[in-house]
Amino acid sequence: MYRYLADGGVPDPSPNAPDELTGKVDTVLGIVAWAGTAAGVAGVLITGAMMSISMRRGEGSEHMGRLGMVLGGCVLVAAAGPLVNFVFV
Repeated sequence: MYRYLADGGVPDPSPNAPDELTGKVDTVLGIVAWAGTAAGVAGVLITGAMMSISMRRGEGSEHMGRLGMVLGGCVLVAAAGPLVNFVFV
């Protein structure tokens, strides 16, 4: 059989977070998104510099794999917001 709470009602909490919390979370997420974008740009620049130095020295370059990982990270950072919005909203 079914068991109910003592008063017979089922709790129905509000689905919205408090405004104070959402403002702070939005600020933190904005900073993290900015930092992820900055890290992606820095990663591309550093990988490009390492590739050019290796080519100038005449060494074989294994930096294409690193560049692919950096670009994959950039795509992940850029797509994180839309992916979460698609899955949870």
